[in-house]
Amino acid sequence: MKALRSSDRPHASRVGRRLAGQGACLALWAAQVLAAPAASQGLPGPLTALAGDPVNGLRIAQGREAQCALCHALPGSTVRQGNIGPGLQGVAQRLNPAMLRLRLVDSRQINPDTLMPAYHSTTGLQQVGKAWAGQPVLAAQDIEDVLAYLLTLN
Repeated sequence: MKALRSSDRPHASRVGRRLAGQGACLALWAAQVLAAPAASQGLPGPLTALAGDPVNGLRIAQGREAQCALCHALPGSTVRQGNIGPGLQGVAQRLNPAMLRLRLVDSRQINPDTLMPAYHSTTGLQQVGKAWAGQPVLAAQDIEDVLAYLLTLN
């Protein structure tokens, strides 16, 4: 199977990206969480072989999929922004990539009482509609794209 280049991404099927390798990505995430004390080390390895795309990451962060701007101020964003969570300017200086990845995947590993959604976890969730049960909010590549965007925020 041919790997997608970042130039191919705008034309790639959103559904295809979400479903491609989903089981393997969830298994990799589970193995990383079980292998390391998550709250102290984060998730050190990428969830996909394809590097994250920061432009797509910003689109996801301010879009309907993740809705990060509901709670966080996103530098460079044109959408209305919230202030429930911390502003994200300088987040790349405050947190390393492994900790940022863990917060995106399942921030409950750091703070069980967090309001932040578990974007790439399917366990321990409540009030999930039948149509979405067993499916993460964001695909593994989406997590890596958002992470790539966050790492540009110095």
